[in-house]
This record gives sequence, structure tokens and C-alpha cells, in this order.
Amino acid sequence: MRTALRILGYLRKYWLATLAAYLCLLVVAAVELSIPHLIRQIIDCGIKVGVGSHGVPAHCATGQDSMSLITWFVSLIVGLAVLKGFFHFGQSYLGAYSAQGIAYDLRSQISRHLQRLSFSWHDRAQTGQLMARATSDVDQLRHFTSRALIQMAHFVLIVVGISVVLFSMNWKLALASLVTLPFLTRAASQYGRRVRPLFRKAQQELAVLATIVQENLAGARVVKAFAREEDQISRFEHQNDLLLGQYLAAAKVQAYSNPLMDVFANLSTVVVLWFGGTLVIGGELSVGQLVAFNTYLLLMVRPVRRLGFLIGQSSRAIAAGERIFEVLDAPVGVEDKPDATPLTAIKGEVEFQKVSCMYYPGVPVLQDVTFKVRPGEVVALLGTTGSGKSTIVNLIPRFYDVTEGRVLVDGHDVRDVQLLSLRRQIGIVMQDTTLFTGTIRENIAFGVPEATEEKIIAMAKAARAHEFICEFPEGYGTTVGERGVTLSGGQKQRIAIARALLLDPKILILDDFTSAVDTETEALIREALDVLMKERTTFIIAQRVSTVQDAHKIIVLDRGGIVGMGSHAELLESNSIYHEICQIQLLDRTVLGPQAYGQLQIGGQS
Repeated sequence: MRTALRILGYLRKYWLATLAAYLCLLVVAAVELSIPHLIRQIIDCGIKVGVGSHGVPAHCATGQDSMSLITWFVSLIVGLAVLKGFFHFGQSYLGAYSAQGIAYDLRSQISRHLQRLSFSWHDRAQTGQLMARATSDVDQLRHFTSRALIQMAHFVLIVVGISVVLFSMNWKLALASLVTLPFLTRAASQYGRRVRPLFRKAQQELAVLATIVQENLAGARVVKAFAREEDQISRFEHQNDLLLGQYLAAAKVQAYSNPLMDVFANLSTVVVLWFGGTLVIGGELSVGQLVAFNTYLLLMVRPVRRLGFLIGQSSRAIAAGERIFEVLDAPVGVEDKPDATPLTAIKGEVEFQKVSCMYYPGVPVLQDVTFKVRPGEVVALLGTTGSGKSTIVNLIPRFYDVTEGRVLVDGHDVRDVQLLSLRRQIGIVMQDTTLFTGTIRENIAFGVPEATEEKIIAMAKAARAHEFICEFPEGYGTTVGERGVTLSGGQKQRIAIARALLLDPKILILDDFTSAVDTETEALIREALDVLMKERTTFIIAQRVSTVQDAHKIIVLDRGGIVGMGSHAELLESNSIYHEICQIQLLDRTVLGPQAYGQLQIGGQS
């Protein structure tokens, strides 16, 4: 019920259109309720009197020509049918307008909330699941608010209206016709309880299927490279079978419940014809009243027959709403404090004070990390996989929050300043380069959309990307394709570097930025960065010692803690872990130079 009320709460924004739609529905219901009464008039006051039957019903006006009366009532029915069509159009359009507005709002709300959620939430989320909730689940709510909800309101109006009319015509026959109502209500209630969890499970299985499709499309090259097409097809078909099973289970419940409700609805017609016939014979009911009575019941049978569909649609909508609200209710985790202040132009000083961090309770990834970096220094982070290098650089722009301690930028705790003002002063080149569908120009200017062409080209030249960009027929207007698949790894990396440099940041983070480039390209990029890193605080994560040996400070990490800090020469002499890393990478004497090579010789081996 809470989920249903929350869904209905989205109608508040469209209350005027919704109110107009339900006013149109009232007119439609009123017309439908009046037509059986007019049919009764035609039979009792027109046809019966015209054929000379004995007795004129009291409700008929005397002194009127029977044919004229019939013509009048038939014309009135035609006019009411036209009126009903007009208001039915208004009801359908206005209902769809409100429903489409709700779907629009939900999609926008999901999109905005996903952008605000922290890295830790996205680390656990599945893209396919999120896509299903933003599309399929939202569409279920749209169908519910545009059709099912209005049809349920129509059902209530018709049932209540017909009940009132039937009791006013003949209370005995009305009671007899409603004898099956408790059974019908019970069948509908049981159907709703049984089908709702089935539809929720089906929505979940559909989301898993969407995840498999998304992963196969994103990893198509990997699948083909490892010749795993048949395995992925089998994986998809297995999940498709599970989804089919859920839908068939729901269809089985629906196939059983709908005819059952139909039987109870039609039994009312049987009761009316039998008991009503005895009342006509006894003179307590006119033929027109019996026909009208039966017409009213047939009018009620139509929405009753759709009751199973409406309950199923409502169950799907509730299940979809629960899944959507799971996303919308997810805590943002990392957000601005109410009293957060904008971070003014920074110099680039960074300090970690006894910092500990964990992504999952009880599993620390950093423990008691303390260091200070002066503005303009180049700091290299070195260590084995899982040692905490990426976590350190992720804490500076506050992608995650520390568990203990503080991260300071120019003396400001990053949790006390506005995120936007912090992140706009930090340039980042990720290890996994992500480019967006669009032109090379748009990707370089991603962080500064208003950047001039001259500035974009200057940054591309600095990143040693200008030359290969000009080789494309369309130059900077070349479309890179989804995730940049039309570019090589090195080309994507250089565009990402140009994108980061365009921000003109005081803090530059290079997360294994040369991992996808060859030695020659790395040398070109290093030439540019030697100039561009001046007067910028730079953090470099790299696997190659050659990339970090010129840093002002090298921080060696192991199992989430700092095990060494100093210059290349200092660590080479004093730190066994750094010494071992250098020794492993010393495949070529030119990496460290002959003197360092001699220092690393141990027992005649290098």
C-alpha cells in the first residue's frame, strides 16, 4: 500500500490534467448508466404500448405517439453515444498526458540520482539492472497510471452506480444479483496476492537478462577473442528460460483466476433472468425493467472481466515501483554538507592525516596513512595490486569518504567544501579510459564545453594527440564511436590526458596513465607532462619504475599502509620492497642506468 500511495503521489504535479480526466470519466460513466434506462423506456413506453399490451407503466407519459417516443429515445441514445465518445477521448488523452509526465519525471529522477550516488554504490550495481529499472519498470508504471488506474476507477463508478440503480428499481432482484459478489471479491483478492510476487520475480529476471545482454554487447571483442560465443548464448538462453518460467507461472494463475471471476459475474445474469422472470410473471416487475436490469449487469460484467487484467497490471506496477524506489532511496553516501562552502582557487597542497578507509565493513583498504605534499610536487604511488594506490587518489576528489582521519586540500577538509568546486580544480586521467559517443572535439572539451577551438588544439598538442587527430578525414570532428572503440588504446589515453589538461587543474591525478601506450608514445607524453606538471601538484600511479623515478616523492604501499617514502635514490638504498620492484622490472639496463643497475646486482644475478 505504501508503494501504491507513493506512485499515486507523482500525480500531484499533474493534478489539473488528472482531475479533468476523471471528470471526463464521470461523464462517460453517467452516459453508460443512462442508456439501459432509456432502453427500458423504449420497451415499456414505446414498444409495449405500441403493440397494445395491457397496462401502461406508471413512469410512462400518456398521450404520446409510440413511434415518436421510440424515435426520440433512439435519437437520445445516439446523441449520448457521441457525447460519450467525446469525453472518452478527453479521458484517454488526459490520462496518457499525466502518465507520460510521471514516466518523464521518474526517468529524470533516476538519472539525476544515479549521477549523485557514490562510487561505492556504483561498484556494486549492475548496468543492465539499472537500465531495466529506468526503462521497463518505468514503462510498467506508465501503463498503470494511464490505463489500469483509470479503468479501476471506471470499474468502481460502474459497480457503485449500477448497485444504486438496481436497488432503486427492485431491491429483491438487486440482492439476488449481488449474491455472487463476495465470491468474486475473494477470487480477485487471492489472485492479487498470488500474482504480485510472481510479477516482481519476473521483473528481476528481466533485469538479469538485460545485464547479460549489456555485458555481451560491451564485451563483444573479449567474447570473440576467447571463442566463448556458444557459452554466452547458453548463458542467455538459460536466463531467458527462467524469465519464461516466471511469466508462464503468472499466466497460469491468470488463466485460472480470470475464468473463475467470469463465472461468478455470469452467474449474476443467470440469477437475474430466473428470479426476474418470476417477478415479471407475478406483476412486480415490467419487461422493460427486466431488460434494463440485465443490461446493467452485462454492463458490469465487462469491467469485471477486465478485473483480472487490472489486478495483474497493478501487481506489475507495484513490483516495478518497489524496484524503482530501491534506486531512488539508495543513500547518496558522498554529498555536500548543509554548511559546505565553495573551495576558492587552490595552490595544490594535499595532506593525509591518519587516514583509514574501507569499502566494506571490516575490510580496510587503507590504514593509518599520513603524508603531506607541497604545491607543485610530483608524487608517485607504487605498490602491488590491491595495495591502496587508487584508493588514495580517489579520496582526494572525494569519490569515497574516509572511515577515519582527514584528507586536506590547502588546509580544507574535503568533506567541508562543495564537491563541485573541489572536483573542478582536479584533473584526472583514469586507468580505464572512458570516451563518450561524439566527436573528438566534444570529448576533449567534456569538462569545459565552452572551450575555444584554439584551446582544444593546444591541449591536444600538449598531449601529443594533435598529429594523429589530423590524420583522420574529419579531424577534430571525427566521431569516436561508443566507448571510443574506433581509437587505439594509446590514442584514447592521449585524448583523455588532453581532456584533463583543459581544466587547467592545480591537482593532476594520473592513474596508470601510460598503461595503454607503447614506450615511444610514453616518451612523447612524458615530454609534454614535464612542462605541464610545473606548478601543479601531480599524483602518478604507475607500474613502471621508469615512469616514477623522477618524482619528488615516491610513496611505496603494501596492504593498505605506507612502507616507504622518499626519492628514487633514497628508497633504492633503504626500502627492500622498492628494491625488489626495481629488480623485477630491470629487464633492460637503460631503465635505471648503469649505476643503479650495479647497485641492484645481488649474488651475481640481476
